Amino acid sequence: MTAKIKIGTIALSAMLFIGTLKIQAQRIPLDPNLRTGKLANGFTYYIRHNEQPAKRVELYLVNKIGSVLEDEDQLGLAHFMEHMNFNGTRNFPKNDLVDYLQKAGVRFGADLNAYTSFDETVYQLPLPTDNPAMLANGLKIMRDWAQEATLDPSEIEKERGVILEEERLGKGAKDRMSRKYLPMLLNHARYADRLPIGKDAILTGFKPEVIKRFHHDWYRPDLQALIIVGDVDVNQTEKLVKEKFSDLKNPLNERDRTRYVIPLTGKGQFMVVTDKEETSTDLEIIMKHRVTELVTEQDYLTEVKRNLLNQLLNTRRYAELSKDASPAYTGVSIGVNGLLNNIDMLSFSVSAKEGRLEESFLQAWRMFERIKRHGFTQGELDRAKQNQLRSLQSNVSEKDKTSSVSYVKEYQNLFLHNEASPGIDWEYQFTKTHIGGITLADITGLMNEYLHSKDVDILVSAPERNRRGLPDSATVQSWITQVSNETIQPYKDELVNKPLLAVRPQAGTVVKKESLPQLNLTKLTLSNGVKVILKPTDFKNDQILYGAFAPGGTSLYDHADLDIASNASGLMARMGLGNLNPVELNQVLTGKVASSAAAIGLRSQTISAKASPQDLETALQLTYLQFTAPRKDTLIFKNTMANVMATLANRYASPANVFTDTMSYVLSNYSYRFSAPTVERISKITLDRAYDIYKECFSDASGFTFVFTGNFKPDSITPLIAQYLGSLPSTHKNVKARDLGIHIPEGIITKKVYKGSENKALVRIIFSGDYQYSPLANLELKALGEILQIKVLQQLREAESEVYSPQVQTAYNKYPSNRFSINVAFGCAPGNADHLVNLVEQELSELRDGGPQPDEIEKFKAQYAKAVELALNDNGFWLSYLLGQYENNENPLQALDSEKNLQQINATSLKQAAKTLLSGKNMITFQLLPEQGS
Repeated sequence: MTAKIKIGTIALSAMLFIGTLKIQAQRIPLDPNLRTGKLANGFTYYIRHNEQPAKRVELYLVNKIGSVLEDEDQLGLAHFMEHMNFNGTRNFPKNDLVDYLQKAGVRFGADLNAYTSFDETVYQLPLPTDNPAMLANGLKIMRDWAQEATLDPSEIEKERGVILEEERLGKGAKDRMSRKYLPMLLNHARYADRLPIGKDAILTGFKPEVIKRFHHDWYRPDLQALIIVGDVDVNQTEKLVKEKFSDLKNPLNERDRTRYVIPLTGKGQFMVVTDKEETSTDLEIIMKHRVTELVTEQDYLTEVKRNLLNQLLNTRRYAELSKDASPAYTGVSIGVNGLLNNIDMLSFSVSAKEGRLEESFLQAWRMFERIKRHGFTQGELDRAKQNQLRSLQSNVSEKDKTSSVSYVKEYQNLFLHNEASPGIDWEYQFTKTHIGGITLADITGLMNEYLHSKDVDILVSAPERNRRGLPDSATVQSWITQVSNETIQPYKDELVNKPLLAVRPQAGTVVKKESLPQLNLTKLTLSNGVKVILKPTDFKNDQILYGAFAPGGTSLYDHADLDIASNASGLMARMGLGNLNPVELNQVLTGKVASSAAAIGLRSQTISAKASPQDLETALQLTYLQFTAPRKDTLIFKNTMANVMATLANRYASPANVFTDTMSYVLSNYSYRFSAPTVERISKITLDRAYDIYKECFSDASGFTFVFTGNFKPDSITPLIAQYLGSLPSTHKNVKARDLGIHIPEGIITKKVYKGSENKALVRIIFSGDYQYSPLANLELKALGEILQIKVLQQLREAESEVYSPQVQTAYNKYPSNRFSINVAFGCAPGNADHLVNLVEQELSELRDGGPQPDEIEKFKAQYAKAVELALNDNGFWLSYLLGQYENNENPLQALDSEKNLQQINATSLKQAAKTLLSGKNMITFQLLPEQGS
């Protein structure tokens, strides 16, 4: 449950793409597969049958109710009301709702959730449909959320603390600065005074009748919609909706639901904001622009132009910035983004290296000035169109595998923003027909709409200590004028006339083929020693995922080479492949859905790749080049390292960075390998050594095991695998990762870090120890973690009201040594930190001594069973699982034992596991606290 602010650099939704033949401004038709209606009381519903995933349904209650509707004595109560719907309704008093759903396998927070923003409040409830009663009960819950909150005064009092803790988590430099510039950015519209989180004075002191007034005025059917997408009978579901929601009442003398907007004033504004905990110096120019609803074909035409413009801006930025010999910036961003409600913006921002804001702005603005003055080339536009069409084509091929949540989000926009929802077939056909008509003049015309805006804001943000050197409005305008008077040549679009791979390698052969029919696996051994595991699936039509590992990683390198080895793969990834620099490589991949990434980890070197079935060969060629032809680029190396150095200048102004680095160092038992980065260490990284280490790690393919999963036939892709993986170089070194003896230290340790000025604390508690790795032990550890999650949520949040969202995570290792950890994390008031740590210890002690309660085990089993059911139909799960099983030398058939292992989980087994694992002998507590005296 969160308070959402949709502001600034939020990317535009991926919209539907259309072209530019002359079209009428007629309305886009509604997707015929969507059933929609409106009841007599104004309540709207959307229902769609969809079996991705099977035996599941998504229920969303969408309300045109947000913080912008609050009266002056209600600031924050739209969000507070959202919380109260979980604290008691007519059919589910107090916390019965959460308890009921947890026993049905629905996780609080991860599945069952809600959010409040300026203009909407949305409740989400995913449910299994294998039990017919669940849908009926789910609709009962939605009906209660729509109008039946009890708003018990005692529950209101308890929830105040939770809300205040949620607010506390958001406090920091970004929050302090945004509260200063948002009024300017929003042109002092009502939104600027209605941040969803509200104000402390009202949250702590409002009377129950005030929130009841808000609920009475706004929780009404004419402002509500129910979205139901999933494995349901549409006719029967529609009947149930009409039965349950037709009697919802609108209040007598109902208040008008004003549609608030951001006004365009025709004036430019300027602001400098600083904070002592800010880590970078940025200058942003924001050109605000009024947008219209996405309703007609002409609206779609405008939207596709925006998408093309964004793609062109991003591609050009990448191309030009990669050529700067000595950039004064660490980053540049240009694009059209949503602002809020009726306004979007073309924004330009630059992040400067320490003391170089003017220089960085001039360098980056010259690039933008070139675009303003000369526009784009036909080749750039053609490639952008090709990429858009290919992306849409991929979506069409997945139309019968589209997730229910994707449809829900689309219908949510239909209700809230009147955005057309015609269906993917219509979108694709319309795009194919019209996209070819979009011209460079169309793109220039759209860009000029933004460039000619009179509502242009300039925002400078920086660390407080840099305030004296920051420019005023006149100075920034002089910089812009300086560039506008310069001679700037048009961009030269150098077309690449080179293939990704000039010559196909000599193919290897399959020397051994095995099958594991229980999991539909095929195992190949190639002539160079590479192992390949193939698992074809039908979960997605247009997806193949593959990955690989080989033992070694940075464990093979001593301290002198550690930082180089740790950064080698990241550096090489920036430099292109073979004889193609990054810009050329991007151009060669136009219209392809294929990627491959090589990385060097702690104990292994890995490949992570994905592709459309038709582009699998391209992905394999990328992988082949990553092994055989990494590319050196002195300029890219120099600029990358300079950026890394620049980020260190203000790194420790951020309390979070200090806290994270402290935890990493302590948890490694003070190993040099996990100590904080320094200028001295980073300065020792050289391109030649990074290149050599990268080559060393990928020089022997015989140690690699590849796993493929997705839409393919093993016999069909085997020739490609033999061609590109069977030809990889192999030396058969039989390398093994080193055990460096690094693990979480034993004993009771407390580390308090005093950094920051906000009245908030972050707490991390880590329990660890030796471990007997096995599938059943792993499941028992997971069960204990999930049950502890339930306990700390009930105790720290529901009973004490002193935290917002405590998190419990478990981890275990088989290699280099059997170890486990349980991590408890939460934020709180500094004065409550020690008290809450004691409560966690108490919960741990009770779990260890008394074992879990039957209902806690029931909840875990239900949630785990549902999670497994979903995972077994997901390519990503199978890729991760199989890579993990083979890397840990475990039997892949263990996936078939999940139900059997789950049946062995009971009160006796978990009590014994708790006694073994939760001894409390090894406990490290970290607390990030405000600086004393702040």
